[in-house]
Amino acid sequence: MVEVRAVKGKKGIRDFINVEWHIYKGDSKWVPPLISETKKTLSGKHNPVLRGPHVFYIAYKDGKPAGRVLAGINTVLNEKKSKKEGFISLFESINDRETASLLFENVEKWMREQGMECIVGPVSITNADEDRGVLVKGFDGPPVLKNAYNYPYYESLFLENGYEKHMDLFAFLFDSENLPIERFGRVVEYSMKKFNFHIDSLNMSDIDGEIKDIKDILDRSMPESWEHIAPPTLEDIRDVFYSIKNLLDPDLVNLARNNDNVPIGFVLALPDYNQVLKKLNGRLLPLGVLKFLWYRRKINGMRILMQFVVPEYRNKAVNSAIFYKLMLMGKKKGYVYGEGSTIAEMNIESIRSVKGAGGKHYRTYRIYRKDLVSNG
Repeated sequence: MVEVRAVKGKKGIRDFINVEWHIYKGDSKWVPPLISETKKTLSGKHNPVLRGPHVFYIAYKDGKPAGRVLAGINTVLNEKKSKKEGFISLFESINDRETASLLFENVEKWMREQGMECIVGPVSITNADEDRGVLVKGFDGPPVLKNAYNYPYYESLFLENGYEKHMDLFAFLFDSENLPIERFGRVVEYSMKKFNFHIDSLNMSDIDGEIKDIKDILDRSMPESWEHIAPPTLEDIRDVFYSIKNLLDPDLVNLARNNDNVPIGFVLALPDYNQVLKKLNGRLLPLGVLKFLWYRRKINGMRILMQFVVPEYRNKAVNSAIFYKLMLMGKKKGYVYGEGSTIAEMNIESIRSVKGAGGKHYRTYRIYRKDLVSNG
């Protein structure tokens, strides 16, 4: 017997979070999320996505948690892109078609009641680059910080319920021993002189000014043709920074500016705190804080979440320059790997840049789509 319930409030969110522990019990690759931080995110604190209509569903089979999904509507994106699209996020299910189907049926019924014409997902729960897509390639190890993880059968659950591929997101692995740092150094030095720009690390003493510069870069960099994303508001960017402020290392956030101090590009990376989270089982108390502080010193990798350069400075090695400084800092900190992710398959320029820097495509995350309005 399968039953799906809509949940809300503190208890509902707690139960929603705990579904992961039932799904992945005994899986050594799964990285438990930090429960306290996830509660803040799902309660809407510093989270622009949950300002619109949304609902949490949990599936129970024979009285035991068997799946979950968050359904919502990004009203800001819909207005900017003139569409009626709903999203799903944080989908989980046991390997049972009935459980998954009932979750999807509840979502689709709710979406139709809201007047939506299609559903896409899984998407990020914060408008940042986290928990995006279903892992369809690269099950050989645990996920890097803020990336999704799931069992291989998830792909079948989506396809069996009428969902089709919407887009693929790629993850690229960098091995610090094989990075072309010397070649990059020559190109970067030449380009910075020729095209008159410089690179700065994030200035934490003027974080509001840095956020404004990042917004300026995003506004000028994001193509209008990208249907899945629109430039975030200043408040959205501020919310994202607040949500990751405890993880930020200013040495891993680089901003490029021309010699008139106009921002032209940036790269954002974070230490791979998943190495620490694996040791905590989702809790900081009572001993988790001590474990966190101890294992944080042993992190030896990073995730490169975001890189943008304004159009007029593309093909002028700005991408290479900000990435080069990041590589140098990573090696200085003892990192042996970096993951560049997640890059949408249509972002040809970024893919070319990442491959040119030595990145190897090793994981793929898939976002699905289902039309709710018949074309017939």
